[in-house]
Amino acid sequence: MEIQLYRSSKPSSCFTFHGCSPCKKHITTLKLQAHFTRRIVASMVSASVFLEAKAALSFDFRLVVPDQTIEEAEAGIQNHAQKLLSIKSLIDSKTWKAVQISLRESSSRLKQDLYTIIQAKPGSQRPELRKLYSNLFNSVTELDYAARSKDAVLVKECYNNIVSTLEEIFTTIQ
Repeated sequence: MEIQLYRSSKPSSCFTFHGCSPCKKHITTLKLQAHFTRRIVASMVSASVFLEAKAALSFDFRLVVPDQTIEEAEAGIQNHAQKLLSIKSLIDSKTWKAVQISLRESSSRLKQDLYTIIQAKPGSQRPELRKLYSNLFNSVTELDYAARSKDAVLVKECYNNIVSTLEEIFTTIQ
C-alpha cells in the first residue's frame, strides 16, 4: 500500500512513499486504497457470512407472526402442542440431539401462536396466561439443557411439567 506524505499544506508538494513525483494515477490509487483497509474488508466479509448464515438449531425469537390472525393461531396451537408432546418417543429412545432439534422447532411455533392468543384475550385473563406461558417455556428451556447434558431423570421431569402446563393453558383458553 502506498503512503502519501505531505511536506506542506499544499497538495502539489506531496511525495509518495516510493519516491516518484505525484501523479493523478498514484493519488487516485491512494484514495481508493485508503478506504479499504484489511480491518474494513474483514468486517465486511464476516458481516456477510453472519447475515447469510441460518441458525439451524437455535430458537426463533420472533413472537408474533406478521399478519397472523387469532383464528390461525388457535388452529395452529393444537398442532404445535401435539408436535411438542411427540418428543416423548425421542426421550424414551434417548436420542438427545433429535430431542433438542424437535423441541426447538415445535416450541418456537407454539410460542408464536400462544403469544398471539394471549394478546387477543381480555386484560383480566392475560396475567394468568402470561404466567402459564412463562412456566411452559421455562420448562422447555430446562428440558433443552437437560437433553444437552443427557440427564434422563430431569428430561422426564421437565416433560411432565410441559404436559401439565399445556393442559392448564388449554383449559384457560377454552
